[in-house]
Amino acid sequence: MKKIITNLMPFSLMLSIPVSNFVYCLLNNANRGTHSLVTDFDLGVPFLKVFIVPYLIWYFFIFGTLTYFCFKDKKIYYRTLLSINLGLLIAYTIYFFFQTTVPRPDLVGNDLLTKLIAFVYNVDHPYNAFPSIHVLTSFLMIKAINKYPAKNYLNVTLVYITATLIILATQFIKQHVILDLFSAIVLGGLIFDLLFYVNTEGLRAWLKAPYLWLMMKKRSEV
Repeated sequence: MKKIITNLMPFSLMLSIPVSNFVYCLLNNANRGTHSLVTDFDLGVPFLKVFIVPYLIWYFFIFGTLTYFCFKDKKIYYRTLLSINLGLLIAYTIYFFFQTTVPRPDLVGNDLLTKLIAFVYNVDHPYNAFPSIHVLTSFLMIKAINKYPAKNYLNVTLVYITATLIILATQFIKQHVILDLFSAIVLGGLIFDLLFYVNTEGLRAWLKAPYLWLMMKKRSEV
């Protein structure tokens, strides 16, 4: 029971990601004007419906990888989760002051892949693109697995392949342009490397404080 509680409490910190999604929804509009970052390269990128599969896998990939680190290496877990939240905060700030839009192709067909893309297009407006959150978070998983002391061929290959497919998917289903991709990689790399060289023990202690207080209170009631 003690081991479960020990892992469950840090695990709950992942709720910070879906909570911040409310900010994403508030900013996902053209009310503040929009800019286009479309280049000739983007116009030449083909539209490949099959990449909607890795694009949707992103949701399971990010939380699944974070869960793995939560149970295997708390140091990597805290730094990666903090990197994500800082990255989201910076991305939301950019969206507020520099909102971009991505032109989407007309969808033709009634097959499953087309329906899945139509679903994504309907629930996610063509804004909040620069930088790409899909790319940012996926790249952070690559950075994290590289720093994981117990990395092996299997977990490195799985993370690299999945993250790469998700990053490519942002281009092939026309959710983002190439500048959205590069800006997310640069942002994620800078944040993660900065936190890696910064002592986060104080931050971890601060995050754990409410849980430690709760555990001490329960013990005193026994």
